[in-house]
Amino acid sequence: MKLLRTASAGKDDSGDCLVTVSPAEGVSLDYRGANREIFAQRTRNLVEEVLKEKSVDGAAVVIDDHGAIKITIRARLETALERAAKEGAGA
Repeated sequence: MKLLRTASAGKDDSGDCLVTVSPAEGVSLDYRGANREIFAQRTRNLVEEVLKEKSVDGAAVVIDDHGAIKITIRARLETALERAAKEGAGA
């Protein structure tokens, strides 16, 4: 999957997260949230797993976490990636 643009998914609401992905050289993760120290490694592993599944070689990922569970973060990331890879109108 090749990312063509910056795209986001999710919300800044409690129990959710806002995930933004952009095309980049290599992979970077900027994980923000009140429980960053507790969940940073879990989230990094999840991001790496999803990027590998989707065959994404380059992405800058920003996650603003407001208490989202793992499945929610995965869903937001997958949606943002699909939007960023989509031809045509912006996401």
